[in-house]
Amino acid sequence: MELECYPTVSPGVAPPEIVPGRPQRAWMDSFMARHPYRCLPLNMANSSGWELLCPVAFTAEWNGGLMQEDIKLTPDRPHPHFHHYVSSHFSHGVVTFHAGYMFRTPPGWSMWVMGAPNQAKDGIQPLSGVVETDWLPFPFTMNWLFTRPGRVRFEKGEPFCFISLLQDHTLHEIQPVIRQLDSNPELRHQYDVWEKHRSEFNKKIFRGDPEATKEAWQRYYFKGEFPEEVGAPNPEGHVNKRRLKAPKFR
Repeated sequence: MELECYPTVSPGVAPPEIVPGRPQRAWMDSFMARHPYRCLPLNMANSSGWELLCPVAFTAEWNGGLMQEDIKLTPDRPHPHFHHYVSSHFSHGVVTFHAGYMFRTPPGWSMWVMGAPNQAKDGIQPLSGVVETDWLPFPFTMNWLFTRPGRVRFEKGEPFCFISLLQDHTLHEIQPVIRQLDSNPELRHQYDVWEKHRSEFNKKIFRGDPEATKEAWQRYYFKGEFPEEVGAPNPEGHVNKRRLKAPKFR
């Protein structure tokens, strides 16, 4: 299975670099003992796709107006193709990035286009879209919406776009069903055991229990373990580290 990436920039111009999603986040690094990295769902989301990186550092400033000219985009140094890469196209405080590629996915697969997961940026918000890249013969844009008048920075090498894939039509076939937990005795038992272990562990942490303090956190989900079956084989399909492939040239 391939994700085909066709550069759409002018000859001699390098398109934005594409790299597998990186789990690191500056705000996660700043926590004591880097606690957020213990949250497997955060780590997996951060790396469940590919990043498109800014080829040049620049400042975007919005004065609150609704016209295209109310957004000012200034690169750190002169760049001949800067305004082909990022522009004020839609007005109303929207900054538009051109991905620099036309993507083609296998039949039935669409592309989810968004900002890098769990990467907050003060003053501006990435907009998300789902694109039918299994047939679309032209590229899409990545857009960011100012949340208030002001100035924001995009650094060289910072992700301006994050792409992942989903099976579009399969999603339509899923029927959400609400059931009582007691209707699934095995799941009820597993939940009750987890809740008991969790409650006891938190009480030990609160009391300053040396062993619990040393352990610091419960690793059941990270390791793919049930509380009463520690060390047992992981559940089928459990993944605790994403290893996506970097693009190849063909």
